[in-house]
Amino acid sequence: MAADLPDKQYFRIGEVARLTALKPSVLRFWETEFKELQPPKSRTGQRLYTRRDIAVLLEIKQLLYGEKLTIEGARNRLLTTAKRQKDHQGDSVQSDDLVSVLREVRHELEAIRIMLQK
Repeated sequence: MAADLPDKQYFRIGEVARLTALKPSVLRFWETEFKELQPPKSRTGQRLYTRRDIAVLLEIKQLLYGEKLTIEGARNRLLTTAKRQKDHQGDSVQSDDLVSVLREVRHELEAIRIMLQK
């Protein structure tokens, strides 16, 4: 679906409704039920959805209509998915930090080896 999106940063509620095949009233209701959905508003009061917002909407739609979960069940599933992604990112950050420390140690050992050879 992301490939089908027009190449722009923000989408108005009518465009999002058309892209997701959901009514604008459903989109507004889901904003009240899912904290992941909080699109900013323009100076004129129009909701401005991002690509990430649209991806979340499509995920919610799949959970509610495809998997037939309740709103509470969909909320819980989104929460566990977000936690899992955050944990995975944390592991990646830790491994990047570890690689950086190992490079620094190697550099220092190389410097010591050179000093000892003199």
